[in-house]
This record gives sequence, structure tokens and C-alpha cells, in this order.
Amino acid sequence: MKKLLNNLTVRVVIGIILGIAIGFIFPEFGAKLKVLADIFIRLIKMVIAPIIFFTVVIGIGSMGDLKKLGRIGGKALLYFEVISTFALAIGLLVVNILQPGKGFNTNAVEGGDVSQYTSQAAESEHGLMSFIMSIIPENAVAALAGGELLPILFFAVLFGVSMAAMGEKAAPIVTFFEKISEVFFGIVNIIMKFSPVAAFGAMAYTIGNFGLGSLVSLGKLMGSVYITMFLFVVLILGAVAKFYKFNIFNFIAFIKEEILLVLGTSSSESALPKMMERLEKYGCSKSVVGLVVPTGYSFNLDGTAIYLSMAAIFIAQAYGVDLSIWQEITLLGILMLTSKGAAGVTGSGFITLAATLAAFPMIPVEGIALLLGVDRFMSEARAITNLIGNGVATVVVSKMENEFQVPVEEESIEERSVPKAEKKAVI
Repeated sequence: MKKLLNNLTVRVVIGIILGIAIGFIFPEFGAKLKVLADIFIRLIKMVIAPIIFFTVVIGIGSMGDLKKLGRIGGKALLYFEVISTFALAIGLLVVNILQPGKGFNTNAVEGGDVSQYTSQAAESEHGLMSFIMSIIPENAVAALAGGELLPILFFAVLFGVSMAAMGEKAAPIVTFFEKISEVFFGIVNIIMKFSPVAAFGAMAYTIGNFGLGSLVSLGKLMGSVYITMFLFVVLILGAVAKFYKFNIFNFIAFIKEEILLVLGTSSSESALPKMMERLEKYGCSKSVVGLVVPTGYSFNLDGTAIYLSMAAIFIAQAYGVDLSIWQEITLLGILMLTSKGAAGVTGSGFITLAATLAAFPMIPVEGIALLLGVDRFMSEARAITNLIGNGVATVVVSKMENEFQVPVEEESIEERSVPKAEKKAVI
């Protein structure tokens, strides 16, 4: 029993179950426990900026081959765009088939305050040029201090490219940065001990604040979103994994601790540092992990893409807005732009949805109030899908570049799925 309780996965599961129970039995008390999750996410955010910076710089600086860097970056971005488009398209397809918003009572909008989301969406520009400008920091130190993911990534790539061009002269800097990086990952290991408490607080808040009844009121939409994300992971990512000769279910089992952490906190960002370590253990090279994972957190948000497309069409159906095929294709194009750069933090998908509808006036933006009660529950599904999607992307790019090697001390993940009798027969 003691050995079982020392397992982080078991402790996170216990935290989630206790959180649901406390939120249901003592809703007022449970709603106040959100602070526990907020503390954990702030602790993780505290180390994300330096970890991304050092990891990207080390990955590129130690590569030493600028052609290889361009090749990996190009393949990663192409993969992100193709898979994200599939995610958006499958969301549109399923929501049009199931039509969860048809006949929905839009009177619920009167009780929902969406001003905080519409105002944040209005403040942020979503044009192509403004998006490009937002990537380039005016001050690199300020970007690191503010935890701005895309500007940090941009500066880290330039820093790494400069080091790679220096060749052997940059070797001492790479070694120094590797030591600093180890310190930050050590801090992450300390912070992770608090994760079961964070999962407990997050679930107690969710159930205590919204109640189990909110799951029923919009159950059809929630069911549609969960089904779509399951189909996307199993069919789309499963097919990609099979093509590159690894099993999607074995991979999901390998990252189960990170998935449970995301389930508890509703934030894929909370698992970012551990996910990078986990992918290296799975067999991906440090350089590919360092470049693909941080980039994927801004450009490869598959779960967010599915949610955005389904939520937009759901609101249109609820208001009786009949969109033509060309209007839906236009909406798809807008979503391809607005879904890029959305952070993996709870609530960012809601703000992005408000920005999308503001750019597509045929769907009333106030309709996002229909989703206020259950967005928290759906955010868990999209965060988990984002996590799995970025993990698969990293493995795929590693295999494309022949940078994938299962460690000798680790038993092959694929071998674990082979029955013992078959193994003996092979021997």
C-alpha cells in the first residue's frame, strides 16, 4: 500500500476523486479551493519560460547543423498545419451530423456575463500582421519575465542559431546551459509533489462552483466534443502513429501521469516540463523535443481547434443560423488563424472563441454565454487532446529525422504489448 501511495499517478487520481466528492458534498467550501490549483499553475509558470528558453537553445546550439534545424522546423510546422486542419474539419463534420445546438433554449444567454471574454478578445488583434508582430519581442528580457511563449521561442531560436553558427566555440555555453536546465527540471520535480493537491482543489472548485447538474444541461454538446476528440485521437493520430510504426494506445499509457495531471488542472501547460522529459525517455532526441514541443504549444493545439469549430457551429445552431458550406469554409479559415498562439491555460479557448465570432458576425458573439457552465469540463478534454497531439508530433518528427532511439535500459514500448507466449516462441 505504501509503495502504491508513493506513485504520483495514484496520488493524482485520489486527489481528483476526493475533489469531486468535496465539491459535491460541500459546494461552497469546494468552490473556494480553486486557489490550490492556481498556486500550482503559478509555480509551473514560474519555471516554464526559462525551461523553454534553455531547452530550445541547447537543442539548436548542440545541433551544429543549420540545414538540419531548418529541416526539422519546416517539417514540424507543416505537420502542425495539416493535423490542425484535420482537427478543425473533424469538429465541423461531427457537429453538423449530431447538431447538438438544434432546438436549444437561448434564454440561458440572459444570465451569462461574457463581457470579460469579449473585452479581452477585442483588446487582442487577430490579423496576420498583428500575429507576426506579436511573435517578435521588443525586449527579450521582458518577454522572459512576462512568460510570453511565442516571443521567448522566437528569441531562443535566434540565440540557438547564433550558437550553432559558432560551432565548437559555443560548446562551453551549451554545457553551462545544460547544467542550468538540470537545476530547473529539479525545481519541477519539487513542484510536482504538489500536483495531487492541485488536482484536488481544481476538481473541488469545478464541481462546487458549477455542480454536477451543469453536466446534464449541456450534455449533448459535451458528449459531442468528447466523442470527436476521442475519434480524432484514435483515428487521425492513431493512423499517423501506425504509419510511423508506434502504437497510439501504448504511447498514451506511457504518458498517463501527464494526462492525469492535465485532467486534474485543466491545463496542458501544467504538464509541459515533465512531458519534455517523458518524450526523451520514450526515445525522442533532446534537440527535437526542445524545438517541437514548445512550438507545438502555440501552433499545434488540436483539442482547442476541435472545441473552437464545434462551439462556433453549436452557437449558430442554437440561434437558428443556417450557414452555407462556403460560410463554414470561411469560418474554418478564420479558425486556422485564431487558433494559433492560444496558450494552453484554462479560459484561453473561450477568449479565442470570442475573437473568432467577432471576426465572423453571422454568429452572435453573446452566444458564448451558453457555454459558461460547462466550458470548464470541456477544457479538460481539449487540454488532454493538445497534450497527446504534441507528444505524437514530437515522435513523428523524431522518426522523420532518424532522431528516435528507445534507450537500451528501457524495454521497448511495443514489446510490452506482445504476449509472453509469443515472446518465448520468438526466442
